[in-house]
Amino acid sequence: MKYTDIRGVNASRMIMGCMRIADKPLEQTENLIVEAVRAGVNVFDLADVYAKGDCERVFGVALKDLGLAREEYVVQTKCGIRYADFGKYYDFSREHILTSVENSLKRLNTEYIDVLLLHRPDTLIEPEEVAAAFAKLRAAGKVRAFGVSNASAMQIQALEKCGVDIAVNQMQFSLGHTLLVDAGVNVNTMKDEAVTRAGDALEYCRLKNITLQAWSPLQFGFFGGVFIGNENFPALNAELDRLAEKYNATPAAIACAWILRHPAKMQVVTGTTSPERMRDMCVATEIELTREEWYSLYTATGKGVF
Repeated sequence: MKYTDIRGVNASRMIMGCMRIADKPLEQTENLIVEAVRAGVNVFDLADVYAKGDCERVFGVALKDLGLAREEYVVQTKCGIRYADFGKYYDFSREHILTSVENSLKRLNTEYIDVLLLHRPDTLIEPEEVAAAFAKLRAAGKVRAFGVSNASAMQIQALEKCGVDIAVNQMQFSLGHTLLVDAGVNVNTMKDEAVTRAGDALEYCRLKNITLQAWSPLQFGFFGGVFIGNENFPALNAELDRLAEKYNATPAAIACAWILRHPAKMQVVTGTTSPERMRDMCVATEIELTREEWYSLYTATGKGVF
């Protein structure tokens, strides 16, 4: 396993995503955590809205059962998404952030959260309120570092202007969702890919030493499905299979290695609930794709270069 530094925290490049653990047998989740830890994973990603808090609750129970030393793992969770009769809305108010953290701490059965992310941008955000909430949480020792999810460069800057130190930005990124790099590859062209749809997040995060975390690393579109083994992506799967054979790995590991190869030193948030697939995906940190191989996979998505 390879690691990266998040404001002084030694964090594994592979992250165990816990979005789907609520409806799984507790034993399976505990086996998944054990397999992840054996592979070197020390970061676990959650959110207060995953299964309406049940994912945090199950994770808290699992860690207590396993007896893992709290200082040896990194708990990351998110807040800001709320539900009402009309559907979903976002709330980055000071009151909601503070209340959300207290509830998450109880469900997770821990005294502190290592990284707290604001979950999707709230257009009604008042950065001063966020700064006040974060300052109170840090002073109380309840949250150690802060970040955002799916935020543009300008949205991050609005928070930084108020003194908020953003350590992480979690963005969707995979061979089936390449928006983070498309505009940069196609600058000054008339191609559709030249349109900036990721808000210059990649470039800004690299400039400001903000760690990018790639979620849905095996998905295409917005939860459109897995591209590996999908007959709609023949060229991509042929190239994944070729490289999987070369590196004695699974196509999933190659897809993750493609993300990790980027010099932005991203982390990959897994979504699997299978201990075996978790182990196989973690092999990605041991694979160093060449520049030619990185572009061969990118080209196989149908995007290519100008």
